[in-house]
Amino acid sequence: MSNAELAEFTPKLEGLAQDQGLDFYPVDFEVVPPSFMMEVAVYGLPVRMPHWSFGVRYIYQYIQHRMGGSRIFEVVFPGNPNRAYLVNNNSLPENTLVTAHVLGHADFSKNNELFARMQSQVGYHIVEQAAERAHRIDEAINEHGQKRVEAALDAALALEQNIDINFPINRAEFPERMERRRREDPHEHGEFQGRFSDLPGEQEELDTEGGSGSVRAPIPPRPEYDLLWFIAHYAPDLEGWEQDIFLSVREESFYFYPVFACQIMNEGWASYWHARLLREAEFLPQQLYLDAIKAHSDVVRPYAGDKSVSLSINPYHVGFQMWEKIIEEHGLDTALRLRAEEDDFSFVRNWLDENLAEELHLFSYKTRRGRGGEEQYVIQDRDIHALREAILHPKFNYGAPRVYVSEMGTDGSLMLQHDHQTDGKGLDVDRAQKVLEYIQRVWRRPVRLSTLDGKGKEQILERS
Repeated sequence: MSNAELAEFTPKLEGLAQDQGLDFYPVDFEVVPPSFMMEVAVYGLPVRMPHWSFGVRYIYQYIQHRMGGSRIFEVVFPGNPNRAYLVNNNSLPENTLVTAHVLGHADFSKNNELFARMQSQVGYHIVEQAAERAHRIDEAINEHGQKRVEAALDAALALEQNIDINFPINRAEFPERMERRRREDPHEHGEFQGRFSDLPGEQEELDTEGGSGSVRAPIPPRPEYDLLWFIAHYAPDLEGWEQDIFLSVREESFYFYPVFACQIMNEGWASYWHARLLREAEFLPQQLYLDAIKAHSDVVRPYAGDKSVSLSINPYHVGFQMWEKIIEEHGLDTALRLRAEEDDFSFVRNWLDENLAEELHLFSYKTRRGRGGEEQYVIQDRDIHALREAILHPKFNYGAPRVYVSEMGTDGSLMLQHDHQTDGKGLDVDRAQKVLEYIQRVWRRPVRLSTLDGKGKEQILERS
């Protein structure tokens, strides 16, 4: 690959993208070796807090790469400026396509409301911020020892998906006291409301004395789903450097959430624009264009490999087809508005219709045993609503079981509740026990988790 030729094409592609209506912060492109790219893809950032789990992920990614199961073309970090890494052993046509693809990502991240909200809270320089956090953790290791720091990282990274994006990153702690609720006459508001005046929990905030004034507020005063935030602020004996680790992991989880929640939209948008920009880039040599379009077909094909049958969707493929249809039928202005307003949940529910699903051969599947005992996949449901929810279900709550803090006891014990009715997922008990062990090491009081067993009966897991 000629870096000089790529450097020549890049500003021309940026100018063409702006002429087509894209709006993005500057992009810093860097060409790197495959080993660096793999580390970036595994760690999530060029420099990140040290932890053994990233080494496990690296080994898995390396094996997949060597077996031909995965190939990383680019990694881009939204910000101002955006930071994009391209692999130096890609061909010139491939990296030309990737450059155009990155410009689509840059436009999406600047203008999508979810991305913009998280960027404004986290800051626009995640690469530098992550490097600074890694430096602070190295200092903590030198001061407090590898074992203690690793225990805090074990707990924080085990909970990295357990945030609550409905609250801002910088949120106030719970009030220590709350107004005493006045005991009302059951018939004061009429017979209908009076029937429900004594429901369980309605009088919990009242003390036995009655009267006016305030009472001590329970902690938490409501179900608290942001486990990282709660532990950082309410763990009885958490030290300052441990709190810093929890809040650092939490901040990075906020940064990455839009990437997760908008994957179909974002990858589809970038794929649509790399195809469009290449098609209209008259300055590209004809053979380079043809080779780049071949790479495009590899990116947006339905399945991961030529001979593989994938039962999970390719977000590049589905997103590209959805955007192409929207722009063809409703125009670019509508697409630009949707790019700003929606995430994958609303995008798939509102714009993946029966005709497109049929065209893309999208169905929900179930497994069954064949006559010889082999596992077979059969179409379970062609209903479009069931299909949409099957696509979106793994995205709910960052893909993690929904767990909240229900109570902090007077002895400092921590009670967690699995919200199984909402997330529709069971818990891997062995994994849950391990996570509880991690939490207890930093909470330093008994930790309990209420969930359901395989028969639907309540089960309490505990570490003390």
